[in-house]
Amino acid sequence: MQMIQETADLSAYLVADEVIDHRHALVRETAARLADGVADSYEYARAAFEFVRDTIPHSQDSGDLRVTWRASDVLEQGTGICYAKAHALTALLRAEDIPTALCYQKFDVVHGLVAVRFNGAWHRQDPRGNKPGVDARFSLDGERLAFTPDPSSNEMDYPVLYAAPHPVVLDALKAAPDRPYLWNTLPTAL
Repeated sequence: MQMIQETADLSAYLVADEVIDHRHALVRETAARLADGVADSYEYARAAFEFVRDTIPHSQDSGDLRVTWRASDVLEQGTGICYAKAHALTALLRAEDIPTALCYQKFDVVHGLVAVRFNGAWHRQDPRGNKPGVDARFSLDGERLAFTPDPSSNEMDYPVLYAAPHPVVLDALKAAPDRPYLWNTLPTAL
């Protein structure tokens, strides 16, 4: 798939904002802890990916009713759905100056993941969290995502790499008082 940057300005994929709040003390502390002892940015990116994938449960899998959307809140509360986990990973990567984009797939609902830029190319990563039937891994050498769209079922990869969360996704997260409500209002398309 040909990925398309929302903007040609690579610095847009390093920006901190209300959601990707990588200047927040908790994000900075977590990034520093993950960076301690790694040899380079590739190892750091893998460590950050595995931290978000493995230590922050997907709230649907764990039964957690809380809805998080801001990266620092995901880290503080230790829960989130795919979008929130993607926000947390994006913040951790940007905190270490690794250009990171948000990207999406369409299944019955929209699924969120990230793309990291290394060696002049974007590489999609899915920090959703593994469970039976899901084996997502960090890879710069071929995708190892949680899910593969089936075009015959009207599923697809959206090609756009966003510098900030898509408004449809963010609006759904912000409006949800709890995960069951969110589950009924998840976006079905961008």
